[in-house]
Amino acid sequence: SQERRRRLPEPGVAGRRPRRNSLTEEDGSQEFSTRSRFLYYLFSLGTELGNELFYILFFPFCIWNLDAWLGRRLIIIWVWVMYLGQCTKDVIRWPRPASPPVVKLEVFYNSEYSMPSTHAMSGTAIPLALLLLSYGRWQYPLMFGLILAFCWCSLVCCSRIYMGMHSILDVIAGFLYAILILVVFHPVVDLIDNFNLTYKYAPLIIISLHLALGIFSFTLDTWSTSRGDTAQILGCGAGVACGSHVNYIMGLKLDPPPETLPLSLSSLTVTVFGKAILRLLIGVIVLLLTKVAMKKATIPLACKIFRIPHDDVRKARQRMEVELPYRYITYGTVGFSLMFIVPCLFHFIGLS
Repeated sequence: SQERRRRLPEPGVAGRRPRRNSLTEEDGSQEFSTRSRFLYYLFSLGTELGNELFYILFFPFCIWNLDAWLGRRLIIIWVWVMYLGQCTKDVIRWPRPASPPVVKLEVFYNSEYSMPSTHAMSGTAIPLALLLLSYGRWQYPLMFGLILAFCWCSLVCCSRIYMGMHSILDVIAGFLYAILILVVFHPVVDLIDNFNLTYKYAPLIIISLHLALGIFSFTLDTWSTSRGDTAQILGCGAGVACGSHVNYIMGLKLDPPPETLPLSLSSLTVTVFGKAILRLLIGVIVLLLTKVAMKKATIPLACKIFRIPHDDVRKARQRMEVELPYRYITYGTVGFSLMFIVPCLFHFIGLS
C-alpha cells in the first residue's frame, strides 16, 4: 500500500496530516496524500475500532440495549487483554517502524512501543469473545458470527499496517497473544463475574488489585501514552465491576430474565430501536460529562497534593503522581456510571 501514499500532495490527490496526541511532542505537521480515499477511510475506521471513541459507544450500547450479562464479560476480557498487551510492550520495548521508509498516517500512539499490537489484540479478542459468549445465548447463524469476527479482526489488524504504526510481525504476535489470553480467561470469566457481583468484599479487592496493577505498569518504563491508557483501562474495569456489585446488592437487574433465553433480534420494532438510540444518546452524554468533570477535578487536586506545578498541564500529566490517580479515578467513575448511575437514570425517566 506504500505506492498509494506520497509525502507531498499532488493535484487531484487529497493532502492530509497525521492524527497526533496532544500529550506528546510528535510532529503531526507533515502532510501525506492517499491515492485511494476508500482504503484510507476504510482503514481509518478499522483503527477506530481499537480507540476510545469506539469503546465508549460499543460497551454502553451492549450493556444498556442488548445484554448486560454479555457486556460485563466482554469488559472483563478486554481489560485483561489490554493490560497484558500494554505491559508486554513496555517489557519487550520494540520501537515503532522507522519513518522513513514507512509513511505514518497517524502518530497518536507513536510514543508507545510496537510489539505486540494492542489494536490487533483488541480487534481479535472482542469479536471472538463476542462470538464465544453470545452463540447459543442469542439466536443467529454460526456462519454470520464467524464472518463478522473474521471481518472485524482483519479490518483492525490490516489497518495498523496500512497506517504505518506496526509491522506484520507486531500484528501477528498481537493476534496470537489475544487468542492465548482468551484460552486462559474465557473458561473463568463466569467465575470472575460471579465474584464481582456476589462477594461481600469484592469492591475493595477489585479496586486494590486494579490499582496495584496500575502502579506496577508505571514502573516498567519511562512515560508514554501506554502508561496512561493502562491506568484508564484498569480504572474503567474497576468501575464497571463495582457498579455491577452495587446493582446486585440493590436488586437492580439489568440482565435479561432466564425465561427470555435464547434472545432474538426478531422482535426489533421502530419503537424499540428509537428507545435504544435515545438511551445511547442520553447515556453517552452523561458519561462524557462525568469524564470532563472528573478530569477538571482530579488533575489540579493531584498536582496540589503532590506539589507538582500545573501551569503546563501536559507536563504535569506525564508525572505518575498525577496521571495514575487522574486516569484511574476519572475512568473508574465513568465505568461506575456506565453500570449503575446511568441505568438508575433510565429507570427514573422511564427508559429502562
